Amino acid sequence: MSTETRIPPQPESLPASVSGFSGYRWLMVVVAAVAMVATLPGRTHGLGMITERLLNDPDFQLTRASYGMINLWATLLGALFCLGVGQCIDRYGIRLTLTVVMGLLGAVVVGMSTVTSVWLLFLAIMLTRGFGQSALSVVSITIVGKWFDKQVSLPMAIYSVLMSVGFIAAALLGRECADLNWRVFWSGTGWIILGATVVLALITRDRQAPPADSAESRSPENQPEQQSYTLRQAMRTPAFWVFASGISLYGMIVSGISLFNESILADQGFSKEVYYNSLALGTGVGMLSNLLAGALGLKWSFNRLLALSLFMLSGSMIWLTRLKTSGDVAGYVIVSASAGGILTVMFFSVWPALYGRKHLGRIQGLAQMMTVLASALGPLVFAQCKTLTGSYHPLLYLLAACLFCAAVIGWLTPLPQIKSSSTGVS
Repeated sequence: MSTETRIPPQPESLPASVSGFSGYRWLMVVVAAVAMVATLPGRTHGLGMITERLLNDPDFQLTRASYGMINLWATLLGALFCLGVGQCIDRYGIRLTLTVVMGLLGAVVVGMSTVTSVWLLFLAIMLTRGFGQSALSVVSITIVGKWFDKQVSLPMAIYSVLMSVGFIAAALLGRECADLNWRVFWSGTGWIILGATVVLALITRDRQAPPADSAESRSPENQPEQQSYTLRQAMRTPAFWVFASGISLYGMIVSGISLFNESILADQGFSKEVYYNSLALGTGVGMLSNLLAGALGLKWSFNRLLALSLFMLSGSMIWLTRLKTSGDVAGYVIVSASAGGILTVMFFSVWPALYGRKHLGRIQGLAQMMTVLASALGPLVFAQCKTLTGSYHPLLYLLAACLFCAAVIGWLTPLPQIKSSSTGVS
């Protein structure tokens, strides 16, 4: 019995009136990375920069529990933005969608710095999550996917490294502004995003076909476009759910561990210094594994890479329950960060490679929404386990088993077959 998914042909063509030259696509990788860094105010790490100052603001009188609930519901509702923005990308193009979404994010961040009521704060955080963590993330990832439909793993690896460097730079800037009033800091962040929006709007272009008689039109990257799966067709393939679920599980784990990592290590007798050293080591290993994943993606199939990374992550969960020395911590960080780096690049790369570019925004949007929802639940699941059992270990063992099963399923899952427009879709 055939393992290939049969769907009707969906011809795709690119307008020949505008040139799309090879060198420009690498500039678009930089654009995508800058756009992803701009999502920081809508992410947990970005909001974490002002959390303590928000809690101490007499205008809100927030407790940690109430602020946690605000963040949870803001994240869950903000995840819905992933769906609409995907359709906008496919219909109106990257340039217009990027400009509108990033501009709205900057305006919301500036506006948030002026609110004085809890309900307006909730609305501002929800919109920041929606336009930042959800919508702009989808736009950023899709930019590279739209410009690189073949051998996308290496560009995505470079994009991941640039993104990591940008987040580190933003975090260092945030640390320098740690003593500023949060409203001043947040307003300045919003204006920086608005300024970057203008610059990116001038640079960004939608990929279109080069002239038929040019040398670029004969390059492998500009050969006849592959057939593209629609969102519904992609959802009917097992691979979509295996990849989306596996990477969402990773998102849930990394959000929970990131928030409670210091507590997890402290429970096993490690100091804050070990915790901060593990953060630095994880960042470096993660960037190296991004590049490794890009190289492996040129030779290995995506289902094998998914299985490998989930196997590694499963083992790291067990390792995390058995830490005795600082060397053990370093070993755990190296394995988990390596797996995470591979999964990150894979999440960015797999959708255009398996399903084509025409409907990439919608497909990427649904996958991003799943990861956002899973990430929102991660801290809650870890906190509940600690509260009910007094330890994180039962959850870590359960997650190790789930990851192992997901790895086996990933290894066995067939990939959808996609061919050029002249031969149809398999």
